[in-house]
Amino acid sequence: AFLRETYQTSAEAHFSNGVVEIDGHTLTFAELSRRAWFARVPLSATGHYATPDIGWDPKTGKGRPFYYFANGAAVTEVEIDTLTGVSKVLRADILHDVGKSLNPLIDLGQIEGGYIQGMGWLTSEELVYSTHGELLTHGLSTYKIPTATDRPEMNIQLWDGANPREMLYQSKAVGEPPLMLAISVHSAICHAISGLSSDSQFWPELNAPATPQEILRCVQCATTGS
Repeated sequence: AFLRETYQTSAEAHFSNGVVEIDGHTLTFAELSRRAWFARVPLSATGHYATPDIGWDPKTGKGRPFYYFANGAAVTEVEIDTLTGVSKVLRADILHDVGKSLNPLIDLGQIEGGYIQGMGWLTSEELVYSTHGELLTHGLSTYKIPTATDRPEMNIQLWDGANPREMLYQSKAVGEPPLMLAISVHSAICHAISGLSSDSQFWPELNAPATPQEILRCVQCATTGS
């Protein structure tokens, strides 16, 4: 519309090879951008993509929250020190659904990173506030995130099957779903604590994150029955 008004024409503009042509006039894209800027023509635009087949029917109590699902399974081995409450993740075996993988090495890295991020979320990344509501764990000295030394032995396999939904080359997103695989870390710690109890039905009420203090509290419950 800006070009049509500038050159008083109804012809269509054609963009190719870094230039713009309209009704016999030729401009570089840079020159067009400069002119539009000084004419106060917006040089950006936004849009919104509405994912199809997502909705909720309150009458039936049914719906579909996501366009597709990425499934995964993880088995985690941990050890806990019953004197200090310190836990260590020793090994993780993971199978994760990525659809048709676009780049297996990148997907493996995303899965590993998501798992370790979740490991920190569930074991060490505790938010502590003062009685005045001030966040006390506000830096790396007080808010403990996993480091390279916390990385366990990891055995990751990609479940390579086409996404039944219409996606790019039938792939699936793999950036955030693997975070939930780390729930197996919390479960493994609970299993380790339950093994200390003489009651075969005992299961610790272990809050997350499973800090050493939390683990020691549950160890005491398991060994004393209190």
